[in-house]
Amino acid sequence: MFGASLFVQEAAGLTYNGLLSMQHRGQEGTGIAVLSGSNIVCHKDTGLVNEVFTRENLGKIHKSKLAVGHNRYSTTGRSAHINLQPFVTEYLTGRIAAVHNGNVTNAGKIKRQLMARGLNFNATSDTEVIASLIAYHCMREKDALKGVIRAADELEGAFTLIILSSEKKLIAVRDGSGYRPLCIGRGPAGLVVASESCALDSCGFRFVRDVRPGEVVVIENGEIIFEEVILEKKDPSSGLCIFEYVYFARPDSNIDGLSVYEARYNMGRMLAREHPVTADAVCGVPDSGLEAAIGYASESGLPLVSGFVKNRYIGRSFIFPTQSERESAVKMKLNPLRANLQGKSIVLVDDSIVRGTTSEKIVTALKQAGAREVHMRISSPPFRYACYFGTDIDTEENLIANKMELAAIRDKIGADSLGYISIGGLKAACEKAALPFCTKCFTGHGQKER
Repeated sequence: MFGASLFVQEAAGLTYNGLLSMQHRGQEGTGIAVLSGSNIVCHKDTGLVNEVFTRENLGKIHKSKLAVGHNRYSTTGRSAHINLQPFVTEYLTGRIAAVHNGNVTNAGKIKRQLMARGLNFNATSDTEVIASLIAYHCMREKDALKGVIRAADELEGAFTLIILSSEKKLIAVRDGSGYRPLCIGRGPAGLVVASESCALDSCGFRFVRDVRPGEVVVIENGEIIFEEVILEKKDPSSGLCIFEYVYFARPDSNIDGLSVYEARYNMGRMLAREHPVTADAVCGVPDSGLEAAIGYASESGLPLVSGFVKNRYIGRSFIFPTQSERESAVKMKLNPLRANLQGKSIVLVDDSIVRGTTSEKIVTALKQAGAREVHMRISSPPFRYACYFGTDIDTEENLIANKMELAAIRDKIGADSLGYISIGGLKAACEKAALPFCTKCFTGHGQKER
């Protein structure tokens, strides 16, 4: 998710670069909307950023000072073109383009209320509901900022939003718990807002600060004209999703005061303390297990080796929309490096075990490549509970740790031993972060029915 408010007409190109930097956050589709006069022009399609945007179609929208963009990873709503963002919504006095990261848990209720007021819906995404709600309140309030504030106060769950308004404003909002990251960057051309700081670096902008939980920030003509915390934290047990540090974010990002690389490195060190093992070498599962593997090797004193050659043209298997696509991606993406594995006892470090199918295939591949033993170490606790706030796990039936004890999981994936980091160890690894964490996918505390 990326938004740009610039002094020059290069917002679309800059947003394109920002989305390229955050391709890891979603690979189903992408889109960019720009303000052209009082009209909002949008181009979006299924595929990767460099597939959807050609020189020709990017050229049609490049002359604008304001733009928003989004890479889709489906949580609510099926994987379909109609659910791609940005959502452009018109109302009597204006237009908005909305992009959203997270999952609004009361979207169904809001949708029914809006339909009763005569609004129509075409998609199945909660973002369409959010955009329609904002447009409804913008029309009633006759002001984009007041409309966004009214709408945000009605939303429940996880949401970071960037709204492009025909009033020539960019409005960013983060929910009161701060479930998902959002940050602001400044450069000679103006200001940008992005889900991760790595996008700022890639676009030549310097990090200014994170958007605070519950805060709305309004940017006009490349400058912040309004900033205020408008939303309260409704759930005391909520906070930044810990999976941002474990898996979602790029290691070169900094989120709420903590380097993602440092967090993952510390997870590996904690794993080595909590689950030592006699072995010949340590290797990590690319990509999000690599930093934890470095930490494990450093703490344990075991040599770190490359266990896989990765096909860089295959995306992240966890965020593929179907199980068959995830399994195919694993086979094509990772090929064991036999020279580093033959006859050795290996500590294999990965970020998580969700369904268990990926881990089973990876362990099997290592043993087929000659590894004598494979000791699996996981830099997150057992994933036992469904997440309704932006992770694509909506039922415990898909979670192996919800159905099996540790020994059964170990046997199922074929590992010689298995160890997960403790919740205390994970929190200690991330203790420098400025915000508390949401760990409900591990503990189940406070989970609510839809």
